Amino acid sequence: MFHHTHPFKPFIPENATKLIVGTLPPPRFTKGEFKEGDVNFCYGSRDGLLWIVLDNIFDLDLKFETTEAAINQRKDFLEKRGIGICDIVESSRREKIDASDLGMQEVELRNMIGILKENIKIDTLLFTGGNSKNGPEYFFRRHLKEAESDIRLKVISNEVPRIHQFVLNGRLIKTVSLTAPSGSANRAIGSMELYKQLKQKNKDFNTIDFRVMQYREWF
Repeated sequence: MFHHTHPFKPFIPENATKLIVGTLPPPRFTKGEFKEGDVNFCYGSRDGLLWIVLDNIFDLDLKFETTEAAINQRKDFLEKRGIGICDIVESSRREKIDASDLGMQEVELRNMIGILKENIKIDTLLFTGGNSKNGPEYFFRRHLKEAESDIRLKVISNEVPRIHQFVLNGRLIKTVSLTAPSGSANRAIGSMELYKQLKQKNKDFNTIDFRVMQYREWF
């Protein structure tokens, strides 16, 4: 069984007020076997959409290549915007070596509560996916239970993206469960009534445009 360990330490600038929280990058990042167009950094898979969406929102002119220049572009952006990245999964086991969240077994989680206590400026968690099994919100809820914490997520909005909030040591922190920046989420987007309405108004409107519209409010 493949031991899928997270290849990246949390990247949290001192000024970070927002934290992007996902699960694990594809196993090839753990093995150091990159494809053309991969960036050796968080969400650097050439098949992922997060940096494509952020490039659209902020006109970053990002490089999509396995170079230090591409990594530094992303780090500079995060530092300037006060955004950190800390996926919640430290490691998992896989029978099949792929990137599916559902394929993760024996999952070990990072101590997100401890990380939030250390980074006192963070007031928003941006989950790159929802509460479906093995998604980032799902694992965060599990982490709260395992930590025997009295923290509870309070629903603010059940519309996509779902919004919750909780209190940690007197500090109010919001969570936003964004539509996942992966191709597998495109089918779910296509079934959303809002997407259908926007597509009807503009036949060129696509799933990237939908994420740009959604993410812009939170980034």
